[in-house]
Amino acid sequence: MKELLKVENVCKDFGKVRVVDNVGFSVRKGEVLGLLGPNGAGKTTIIRCIMGIIRPDTGKISFYAGNGSAKATSYLPEERGLYKDVPVMDIFIYLARLRRYPLDKARKRALEYLEKLNLSGVENRKVEELSKGMAQKVQFIGAILHEPELLILDEPFSGLDPVSQDVILEEILELSRRGTAILLSAHQMNLVEEICDRIFFINKGKGVLYGDLQEIKEQFADFKCEIVARNPELDLTSLQSVKRVDQDRNKSIIYMEKDASPIELLRELPSELNIQELHVDRISLHDIFVEVTAGGTENAR
Repeated sequence: MKELLKVENVCKDFGKVRVVDNVGFSVRKGEVLGLLGPNGAGKTTIIRCIMGIIRPDTGKISFYAGNGSAKATSYLPEERGLYKDVPVMDIFIYLARLRRYPLDKARKRALEYLEKLNLSGVENRKVEELSKGMAQKVQFIGAILHEPELLILDEPFSGLDPVSQDVILEEILELSRRGTAILLSAHQMNLVEEICDRIFFINKGKGVLYGDLQEIKEQFADFKCEIVARNPELDLTSLQSVKRVDQDRNKSIIYMEKDASPIELLRELPSELNIQELHVDRISLHDIFVEVTAGGTENAR
């Protein structure tokens, strides 16, 4: 599959602090690559290096999407960047002019996207009159209006209600199906898990996980068992299959040792255990995020 963006051995220091340390990954045509990591990990610095807002100290960034032209590449920043006192359609037309995109086509596509994102009728309203979520959707439309080959999204779901998140998610998937290469940075792990083909996980400036999402989930494919009921006096950590237990008044979550069988755990559970509900499944991307963040590079198996 064709690579439209390649980041190689990028380092960036601010003063004596190395914020990005020898980072490398690529984004392929028609895929969604998740750029993940905790706050302060270096994600936004990497994106700003890619977009030329700041320069890396060392390393190489290569574009194969229209040679990195403004028409072929688009960026949705985490911060709102719209002119507040300008009507929505005027912003779309302005962005289309910057990218030398046909204005009639831009106006038609803008109206179609406004309808699709439940914003029909706002084209003549100023951005300052819109809610935070509405403005975020307008900014998203502005980023994709000119049909970029490479799309970089920094927290695109920020400020959106669950219904709007689903609409944006489906549109991102549709763009990837049409061949757009998408680099996505987001903290909503449930949405990332639905949408990403591969992930690059950065922690403390270093890449610690990189590859196919499903393969990484299999690599971390420990089971967890969630028991809904009050069991405040039972110590479940001594069970042979158990790695750790998160317990509160009404729920116990048992994280199992690698390669441990759920059947083995069920046989070990004490007879006096209260059970109202019991769920056994693989750990989620959220769980992997927490584990890797807590353990640094040591947990990158």
